[in-house]
Amino acid sequence: MKKPLAMAHDFLAEVLTPDSVVVDATMGQGFDTVFLAKKAGKVYAFDVQKQALVWTQERLARENLVANLIHAGHEQVADYVKEKIDGAIFNLGYLPRADKSLTTQPKTTLLALEQILECLSFGGRISIMVYYGHEGGQREKDSLLDFVSRLPQKDFAVMSYQALNQINQPPFLIMIEKLGKAK
Repeated sequence: MKKPLAMAHDFLAEVLTPDSVVVDATMGQGFDTVFLAKKAGKVYAFDVQKQALVWTQERLARENLVANLIHAGHEQVADYVKEKIDGAIFNLGYLPRADKSLTTQPKTTLLALEQILECLSFGGRISIMVYYGHEGGQREKDSLLDFVSRLPQKDFAVMSYQALNQINQPPFLIMIEKLGKAK
């Protein structure tokens, strides 16, 4: 059985090409940014913590890959990304091995998601890993589930992938695909 993060990568990999434009909304330690840089032509990666940019740049350099690393919150995606987006990934929660009091927030996460959905190409996909076992995490989880549950089914397919028999708030995956065809 695949872990949720492996499923997130597989879900995105199905639609990414060397011409794709993608967003890593929470670059963290750089694992997703590297994954995206191997699959897509242009990567925008966001994080508010300087340490995330350092770790991500080191990972990219080791793999001889490039990405646009942006020291800003993901709620500013529209200020940086002006083209259609083919894929995006979020890892909500906090940056491991860093200040655990700095976490993603419902308001900024939903702002980022709204902006990405607006720019998402037909057939484009978004993976959202929801880590909610921290202070404020349950509130972010509830806000996010409420938001994605209300996306119009004629425009978006929304699924979740989660363990049902694990304790301690196991992370889960939300997958979104924009339906329709380019005109």
